[in-house]
Amino acid sequence: MVLAGYPVERKSEAWQDVNAEPYIYIENVTKSFGEITPVKNISLSIYKGELFALLGQSGCGKTTLLRMLAGFEQTSQGRILIDGVDVTNMPVHKRPVNIMFQSYALFPHLNVFDNIAFGLKRDGLSKKVIRDTVKEALSIIQLTGLEDRMVNQLSGGQRQRVALARSFVKRPKLLLLDEPLAALDKKLREQTQFELVNILERVEITSILVTHDQEEAMTMATRIAVMEDGKIKQVGAPHDVYEFPNSKFVAEFVGNINIFNGIVVEQELDHVLIESPEISCYCYASHSGAIPIGSSVSFAVRPEKVVISMLQPAYPRNWAKGTIKEIAYLGDISVYYVQLPSGKIIIATLPNLLRLTDRSFQWEDVVYLYWRSENSLVLTT
Repeated sequence: MVLAGYPVERKSEAWQDVNAEPYIYIENVTKSFGEITPVKNISLSIYKGELFALLGQSGCGKTTLLRMLAGFEQTSQGRILIDGVDVTNMPVHKRPVNIMFQSYALFPHLNVFDNIAFGLKRDGLSKKVIRDTVKEALSIIQLTGLEDRMVNQLSGGQRQRVALARSFVKRPKLLLLDEPLAALDKKLREQTQFELVNILERVEITSILVTHDQEEAMTMATRIAVMEDGKIKQVGAPHDVYEFPNSKFVAEFVGNINIFNGIVVEQELDHVLIESPEISCYCYASHSGAIPIGSSVSFAVRPEKVVISMLQPAYPRNWAKGTIKEIAYLGDISVYYVQLPSGKIIIATLPNLLRLTDRSFQWEDVVYLYWRSENSLVLTT
């Protein structure tokens, strides 16, 4: 029982425990194809029970890394350990790994039961064990009663769950998910994200998700590794990667953001002051690291952190004046594109609490934009 007024003690995550042993350990792994090196000296520690996401654009190396984990590609250097066992040179069929492909790769001539049972039958298990195991899997994916249906008679979401059940039914130590929701339409994809997470939590299988979809990674993953050009740029929980990007690349890649250039004119223990000709005022950023005075830096503010007002702020920092040039109505929110005298565009998003006809700001309105010091991010290249 939790008593009102007393804080709830939160369980620390495995990666926050200095004594926790990684369940999946990728050590200095590189993969080269002749002169092309899609994966460059990557090291990662992934812990038991995680749903870890590799996020990046096409060609960043995330799929090549996934294929090395599965055993479809051999490492050029480095090693891969799963539950303390070095699997670097272990053949595919001996690895405790299963993979769910983007296309699902279901057998169209088999029904739901036989698709899920395929791997169990190849392992020579008894009919009773297979029947009981598939029955449990059908219950987990909420398709009980559809075991005799052919897969081409299922919806996209149902086929996705059948493919997932076939992947986890053998209880692999590691489940690899290669763009598992790419074949679904947007609405179904959003619904299925939570279903997939709930299923994986229930079967307690460590999983690695490969995706280029930021929303998918942010919604599903316990932690995210953002990749670029074969390297990992940042690893962290979704909120850490979004709120505290460690570089300009990560800030621009994950979500929308306003980025300005400036010069550091004041540096203290708790803040940095930046002068920027793009906004004609000083930016005061708290919680910044040590940056020498005179350094050229970028600072950034997320659109949802920007406040729009018809009144000029009373304080001399962290605000700009501009003219609304575009408004994008997205139903739940509106996106405002405000042009400053310097020509710079600042993006601000506001929830649509009022109907469209009652909106406070219109095209060509002159407005003031401001933001809090803790929402100013100082970025490196």
